[in-house]
Amino acid sequence: MPTFEEAKAGIGKLVATKGFGNTPADFEHKLFFAFLELGEAGDLWKKGPEKALNKGKPFASKDEWEDALAEELIDVIFYVFDGARVLIPNKNLDEVFNKKFAKNMTRPHRYGEDEAAVMHHDYSGANMGKEGNR
Repeated sequence: MPTFEEAKAGIGKLVATKGFGNTPADFEHKLFFAFLELGEAGDLWKKGPEKALNKGKPFASKDEWEDALAEELIDVIFYVFDGARVLIPNKNLDEVFNKKFAKNMTRPHRYGEDEAAVMHHDYSGANMGKEGNR
């Protein structure tokens, strides 16, 4: 498995090879596309494997739907890593991740969430795509 830094470098090679924007001025586009990909993942999740479409047709299986959802989430990571690569190229994402992870581990249980709102929502995925659980 590649480290974040290895992934960032690989994405840089992909960007150069395919001719995509490769400067700090391109950051806004990378961020925009990351949000679009996140929206596509959200749409797949919201509709669930029964209602989501794959190129206009229903998914053949839940596994195929999960593959598509995973791919959209990886697209988000690609754009985020590429944005970091062009905007803050000298920041080591592995080090930043480890520092942020350690910081978050010191925070209280379910920090930042409104407990009352969370208690009324099922995030387990058991009811994904069903009305009232969005």
